[in-house]
Amino acid sequence: MNTRVLQGRMLTSAGWLDGELHLDDNGRIAAIDGRLAAGGTPARYLLPGFIDLHVHGGGGVDIMQAGDAANHVARTHARFGTTSLLATTMTAPRAELAHVLTALGQVAQERASGSARILGVHLEGPYINPGKLGAQPDDAVAAVMDEIDYYRSLAPLKVLTLAPEIAGHHEVIRRLSADGIRVQIGHSLGSYEDGVAALQQGASGFTHLFNAMTGLHHREPGMVGAALAHAEYAELIPDLLHVHPGAMHAALRAIPRLYCVTDSTAAAGMPDGEYKLGSHTVTKCMGGVRLADGTLAGSTLTMDQALRNLVQIGLPLAQASNRLSLYPADYLGVADRGRLETGAWADIVVMDTDLQLQHVYVEGECLEPDA
Repeated sequence: MNTRVLQGRMLTSAGWLDGELHLDDNGRIAAIDGRLAAGGTPARYLLPGFIDLHVHGGGGVDIMQAGDAANHVARTHARFGTTSLLATTMTAPRAELAHVLTALGQVAQERASGSARILGVHLEGPYINPGKLGAQPDDAVAAVMDEIDYYRSLAPLKVLTLAPEIAGHHEVIRRLSADGIRVQIGHSLGSYEDGVAALQQGASGFTHLFNAMTGLHHREPGMVGAALAHAEYAELIPDLLHVHPGAMHAALRAIPRLYCVTDSTAAAGMPDGEYKLGSHTVTKCMGGVRLADGTLAGSTLTMDQALRNLVQIGLPLAQASNRLSLYPADYLGVADRGRLETGAWADIVVMDTDLQLQHVYVEGECLEPDA
C-alpha cells in the first residue's frame, strides 16, 4: 500500500507528538510515528479537521436553494479547514423543506471532490417557538412524528432543533432520541424547568447557546440556566459577536463538552453585501450578518477563524481544537473523525504557528486553503 507522510507537531489521542503522520491510499491514517512534544516552537501543527454541525451556507449560496447548493457550500467551507459538516435548514413550509431535503439526501450519499463530507442534516425548525424566531422565517409549526418520519425518509437527519415547551414535543424528543437523533433545545421561550424536563426526556444539546432562548436570571434561570447547570453538550457560535467572551468562559467552565459551530450563512467567505438566508434577505457588514431590523442572522464565521478566536480569548490550542473537532464528532457518535488516530479518516488541517491554514486534507485528498 502506498502512503504519504506529513510532518509536524500533531494533536493525537495521546497528546501532542512531534513526528510523522502516514496516510494510506484509501483516505485513512495508516500510522502515527512520533515522540512526546518536548516544547519549543514547532514548524507547523497538524490538527484534526474541523467538524461543523450548524452550516446554513457559504460562498454566496444558501442551503435552502437546494440543487447543488450543498456541494457548493461544502467546497467553500473545506477551504477554511472544515472537513465534515451538517447541512442546516431554515424554517419553511413543508413542501419547500421536502424539496430541499430531497436534494440533501442525494448529495449526502457521496462526497464531491474538493468538498467537505456532508454527514447529514441539521433540521433547525420548523418546530420552534414563533415568539423566539430570531432570524428564522415565520413558518413555525408544532412537530408531528408522521411529518418528521417523512423528512427522515428523504435525507439522513442527524440533529433536530425544537422548542420543548410546545405541546407534544416531549413525545417527539423521546422517540427521536431513542432512534439516535440528537434533539437540541433552541429558539425557545421555555423556562429552566422546561429545559430540565426536556433533558430528562432525552434532549441532548442546545442550539447556539445564549442566542434565541430565555436568558439567565438568578431567580428565573431560564433555558440558559438549564444548559449551564445540566448540559453535557451544547453548541456555541464563537464569532465574538453572538456571545461575549465572558459568557463564553462561563459556558466553557460549566458545560464539559461544549463544542463550537459557525451558524454560517451564504455570506461566509464573501464580501459585504446582500445574501439569502432561507426566505430572508440579509446584509453582511462590519463582520456580521443582520436582518433589516438589526437582528443577528447567522454569521460569516469560518472554522479556522473560530479556532483563532478561542485561542485569542485564552483557550490552549489543544482544548480549542477539541471543541471544533473531537467533541462534535463524539456528539454525533462518529468514532473515526475528529481525531488523529490510526484507522481514522485522514481529515487534517495543517497550520503554521500563527494558526493560518497551510493545507487541508479531507479523507486524504489535499485541498488548497482559501487564498
